[in-house]
Amino acid sequence: MKAVIRYSDLSRHRSELMGFAMLIIVMFHIFVPRQSAFFGLHRIGNSGVDIFLFLSGIGMWYSWTKTANPSTLQFFKRRYARIYPAWLIIALLYYGNDYLTARQRSTSLTDLAGDVLINWDYWLSADYSFWYIPAIMMLYTLTPFYLRLVIRHPVYRWLPVLAIVWSVVVQWVPQVHAAVGHVEAFWSRIPIFFIGINLGQSVKENQRIEGHAVWMPAIVFTATLAVSIYLEQHYYGRYPLFIERMIYIPMVVSGCLLGGSLFAYMEKFLTGKCMNRALAFVGTVSLEIYLIHEQFIHLHIRKLALGYWPTFFLVVVATLPLAWLLSKIAIYIEKTINRKL
Repeated sequence: MKAVIRYSDLSRHRSELMGFAMLIIVMFHIFVPRQSAFFGLHRIGNSGVDIFLFLSGIGMWYSWTKTANPSTLQFFKRRYARIYPAWLIIALLYYGNDYLTARQRSTSLTDLAGDVLINWDYWLSADYSFWYIPAIMMLYTLTPFYLRLVIRHPVYRWLPVLAIVWSVVVQWVPQVHAAVGHVEAFWSRIPIFFIGINLGQSVKENQRIEGHAVWMPAIVFTATLAVSIYLEQHYYGRYPLFIERMIYIPMVVSGCLLGGSLFAYMEKFLTGKCMNRALAFVGTVSLEIYLIHEQFIHLHIRKLALGYWPTFFLVVVATLPLAWLLSKIAIYIEKTINRKL
């Protein structure tokens, strides 16, 4: 039987891939000593964010092209309605408590409103507490314009390459770095998001990689993963992080292609189906896990000093039911908003 990698598996097994991405992000947030042999691999958990953005980009293509005449306004309503209910609940709890206890993260009512509505402290002063939320909202804002551009003129699919160049400029041109270098984590993630959009058509048309070419994603993934681990293990702190995020681009694309194929294969077995469903569940509440696990759960569990893996499993077990509950509340609010809109 000829080996085949189907692009459509990126969509069919999106929840499993997002579940895996969320778990490695949790692993990344748990402390590992610099001298540990596990340090480099642990640091690669940061690429879970890039997996999310890549899969989100693919989803944007599906969302935009499912109607003949897509509406930018409707697109914004659907995208923000997915994020805002859960975000506002968590932001009010986190920043509201911060303001009331005078911890000085939100220094005034205006600042509090900006933090709750759009987490503007990320853009103003690199507050990374929930940085993914303002970053993904900004990417959603840019998406309709990028989609219209590449659909009319496919040559603009090369724009992610220009975004890579911009990341270099942000890092090494002093005036630019001084102005916007504090949000480098956003600039260096733009390419993978738009590459996901670019690949959306291939996913929707169920294009395939066949024959000897199926080894290419495996070679690319193995090589880029090895380089990333080596850099983190031996040179962490001695190079700008955006360089490694450029390596994450081929690692994430090839890894997701291989992962989608793996999850498709696992469906043939009862154990594999159970593992897929468990990861898919994590993926469906991944936004809520992100919002809860670091600032509300891990913050307290790490004080117990239980060690890496006990801490990881305890954080996951404690976070999942709360994330599920938050998702149910958010879905109810989202449906109510959609009916009103």
